[in-house]
Amino acid sequence: MADRSSAILLIRCPDAKGLVAGVSGFLYEHGANILSTDEHRDDETGQFLMRVEWDLEDFGLDREALARAFDSAVARRFDMQWRVAYSQEPVRVALFVSKYLHCLSDLLHRRREGELRADIRMVISNHRDAEAIAGFYGVPFHYIPTAPALKAEAERRQLALLEEERAGLIVLARYMQVLSPEFVARYPARIINVHHSFLPAFSGARPYHAAFERGVKLIGATAHYVTDVLDDGPIIEQEVVRVSHRDQLADMIEKGRDAERLALARAVRWHTEHRILIDGRKTVVFV
Repeated sequence: MADRSSAILLIRCPDAKGLVAGVSGFLYEHGANILSTDEHRDDETGQFLMRVEWDLEDFGLDREALARAFDSAVARRFDMQWRVAYSQEPVRVALFVSKYLHCLSDLLHRRREGELRADIRMVISNHRDAEAIAGFYGVPFHYIPTAPALKAEAERRQLALLEEERAGLIVLARYMQVLSPEFVARYPARIINVHHSFLPAFSGARPYHAAFERGVKLIGATAHYVTDVLDDGPIIEQEVVRVSHRDQLADMIEKGRDAERLALARAVRWHTEHRILIDGRKTVVFV
């Protein structure tokens, strides 16, 4: 399956009779062998969401012809928002990090082992701590300081690198800087952050300290899309870990970092496999 050339169709539209039949019938008419299909209906909004993947061998339409034919035959009839992605075109990813390197190291290792079908183009950091690990994995490293007086210039340089490498996804792998609304607006639903708490609890800075002081019995990590409201974007994945009175602050931080690795890796994998659709403030993840 890893080497199979396939196309993935993602759909969001008002629910209506004949939707699934319309999509599957169109693909069948053009020789598609459907590999997987999944659907979801949001009862509150009446929205229908769907993911279909099919083998491109023997499929009778090239990309331009597919776009024209599907739009005229199916999409307009059902008022669809839709897009098609291709398995043989891995998403080009930029990793942003500050001084905590556990999530960065985990993603780079998973990519090398083939667990992530992503094209990691660069590591960008406001510290030099990540330079050695990026070099070990053969990924270009860019050091861009982000002192308050340099923030605008830093973002200009970052955006120039992202455009040059045609990055399709930005991953904030414990990047401890707040992106400007202008930066976020350039990449809607294409910036993933990992927050070291089980959002919406303990948002903002030092969540492990706040959780320790509160005496919680569960801690966690949240991977979410970034919006211009801090820690408020659509949640993709969350991981939880049980703690007790025996765990000191250092123990909670250590356990929490494991949760951060897992939550972020899943979110990045699902995004790069085109398994996520945004439904208002929520996400639908087809796994």
